[in-house]
Amino acid sequence: MSSTDTSPDPTVHHALASDFRMATFRLARRLRSQRAIDSMSDGQFAVLAALKVHGPHTLSELAERERVSAPSMNRTVNCLEESGYLTRTAADDDRRKVRIALTPDGLAVVEETTRRRDSWLEHSLDELTDAERVTLSAAAEIMRKVADR
Repeated sequence: MSSTDTSPDPTVHHALASDFRMATFRLARRLRSQRAIDSMSDGQFAVLAALKVHGPHTLSELAERERVSAPSMNRTVNCLEESGYLTRTAADDDRRKVRIALTPDGLAVVEETTRRRDSWLEHSLDELTDAERVTLSAAAEIMRKVADR
């Protein structure tokens, strides 16, 4: 590579991608461990969180959002419904459709899990230097940009 060549070194990109992926997975695993109910799976929590953020869904909408099959989502929804975390009701506009929504207990699980995760992360950030927090703030913006592609 000449001194005027500005093309990126593929070896450097590969190493960065690998390091970034591993660090992201490790952080995600640590955050997922902070939950209100230890026996709840990540997939079950993801359904509750999606309902909190996006409101009631049909089974097929939830399956599509979470990128799983309808039968798999049905099993997840059945378990969450039996535990009292969500309800199924006929849609007002089409009685053949069933809308799935959070119950107050389901909302409480999402809010408590979110609180625990934020608390763990805030405590971890407290242990960093000001410069490291500034770097993480910039990195968060870059991560959003990459994730939105």
